Amino acid sequence: MDASEIEALWGDHLDGEFASKDVEATLATMVDDASVIHVPTGTGGRGKAELRRFYRDDFIPTWPDDLIMTPVNRIVGSHGLVDELHLEFTHLREMPWLLPGVAPTGRRIAMDVVAVIQFRDGLLVSERIYWDHAAVLRQVGADLG
Repeated sequence: MDASEIEALWGDHLDGEFASKDVEATLATMVDDASVIHVPTGTGGRGKAELRRFYRDDFIPTWPDDLIMTPVNRIVGSHGLVDELHLEFTHLREMPWLLPGVAPTGRRIAMDVVAVIQFRDGLLVSERIYWDHAAVLRQVGADLG
């Protein structure tokens, strides 16, 4: 895949997650044995069956309506992409992938995310997403001791 194909596929994937909120459209951008891991919380899944459940139950429906996603930096190589994004939203829903066991707080969250994406056979094979989890916990008022 060339850089424009990688960016187009990643754009389709993000559209499925955040614009159309369509689980099957999101999965259509991925190989059958794809994996997604949110490194700070260990959430995500491996393979389309787990990812279907994850996207349907934990991820796609929990995003707040006021999400603002701002691209910061992108690096594209022959087999992968690294995206740095700034996210802002109000914590009005349970978000088990981000804040497992934390009820909605109504607080504003601003967080920087780095997504490392790998591709195989013209589709996504791996997503590893990183953020400063302690900073997110502080913003929702968690006592970090």
